[in-house]
Amino acid sequence: MTTARRTNTFTESVIREMTRIANEHGALNLAQGMPDFPMPKPMKDAACTAIHADINQYAITWGTPSLRLAIAGKYRRWYGMDVDPERNVTVTCGATEAMVSVFLALVNPGDEVIVFEPYYENYGPDAILSEATPVFVPLEQPGWGIDEEKLRAAFTSKTKAIIVNTPHNPTGRVFTRDEISLIAELCVKHDVYAFTDEIYEHIRYAGDHHALATWPGMAERTITISGLSKTFSCTGWRLGYAIAPEAESVAIRKVHDFLTVGAPAPLQEAGAIGMAFDADYYNRLSLDYRARRDIMCDALREGGFTFTVPEGAYYVLADFSQLSDLGDVEFAKWLTKDVGVAPVPGSSFFRAGDGGSKLVRFAFCKKHDTLIAAGERLANLQARV
Repeated sequence: MTTARRTNTFTESVIREMTRIANEHGALNLAQGMPDFPMPKPMKDAACTAIHADINQYAITWGTPSLRLAIAGKYRRWYGMDVDPERNVTVTCGATEAMVSVFLALVNPGDEVIVFEPYYENYGPDAILSEATPVFVPLEQPGWGIDEEKLRAAFTSKTKAIIVNTPHNPTGRVFTRDEISLIAELCVKHDVYAFTDEIYEHIRYAGDHHALATWPGMAERTITISGLSKTFSCTGWRLGYAIAPEAESVAIRKVHDFLTVGAPAPLQEAGAIGMAFDADYYNRLSLDYRARRDIMCDALREGGFTFTVPEGAYYVLADFSQLSDLGDVEFAKWLTKDVGVAPVPGSSFFRAGDGGSKLVRFAFCKKHDTLIAAGERLANLQARV
């Protein structure tokens, strides 16, 4: 007996592996993007109320009416999008499940999907599981911008979709209006879907978040994917969603139904509370994360790393080539075991053998005390390497 061939073409999550190594050695976990501080109290209270009110059975497969209505209202307020909660919104078990559901629902075997590199590690396996062919377009260093010529060349008659992740994980880049306009132009010209991963839309320090679905010709070809995990610091709740045109939503819902049936019912009721928060919440969110970013960046500079300061999200992709001749995996494990700070090896964000061998990613979605402690451990790094 042998396992399915598709499982031999990708590994388990390197991010989650580094969390296990961090726990084993008592290191500060700056690998996995999960906060070590509480989520908003009103949402916790609402979840408890829903549980005690016996909202503990299956919700409607594609999401409770309250959460879908709240999602539609939020996109109307923030982006002026006309979202029908009955026809356009599918609630999933995290944005991760939303993305794989979209792949399986809309991409056929052999279709090409454009992926900017470096990329969040799930996109590769999503393509493999749907039997698509990923076409990688490298972002240009040092600022991680889009190269127009390379992007134009990536579109072919086989292109079915492009993944657009902004603010970007792992680089922290926020794509500009001109870059989003270029993507929209090419999608319309080649009749291509855009799968947008907008999970960090409200965690920004520079630039604006441009919702690709609002560009001319893009409403009918954009699948907007996001979730509650990052915005409300509740990564364990696993609440995500996909906003899509009606025909695409029908297909996505069928796949979602047979993958997970549905997301947790009481947590969806609480999620609706969070989606109704006013602009003050989101403004404070960005300011709080800006302070965390500055602590992290100061610590990394003092430790001898080089990097581009992130414009959004909560990661720093740092170059350690001035510190060590080790490869990224060995360096990340050494940093975890001997220094007590766990990052993610950079190669997990690149196709095999294509880059990241001198990069590691640090997550700064942590308490100030945690980040300060990490800085103290990294302060004498140059003398220890």
